[in-house]
Amino acid sequence: MMKRILAFDVGDRRIGVAVSDALGITAQPVETYHRKGGAEKDAEYLLALAKRYAPCTLLFGLPRNMDGTYGEQAEKVKKFAQRLIDRWDGDYAFYDERLTTMAAQRVLIDADISREKRKQVIDKMAAVVILQGYMESHRNQL
Repeated sequence: MMKRILAFDVGDRRIGVAVSDALGITAQPVETYHRKGGAEKDAEYLLALAKRYAPCTLLFGLPRNMDGTYGEQAEKVKKFAQRLIDRWDGDYAFYDERLTTMAAQRVLIDADISREKRKQVIDKMAAVVILQGYMESHRNQL
């Protein structure tokens, strides 16, 4: 049986959050968290979200360069993720998030969402794309 996953698209200013259903079939947007108060407060907020959704796994989108290497942003994500992992009892994973924001943008444009509205929801939609991709690529293992 699938366990719930909480996914994060970690950026410098915002963090998109998505959650899976208990069966691991669909990913639903939760929110776009606007970072404030430093990494410690941000981590506390996300851990409180995790407590509320009770996932078995925390999933972090890990940005890679197009050639597959990791850059400065990936190091920032790993460092931030470690703050949560250190206080988390469940599993965690990282998933290649290359092109997820572009994919989320396409979905929103195809749905005829206005530019202003897209700006408000793009981060949580990117988290949905990350989570859906992870679930599909791990379907046999979950």
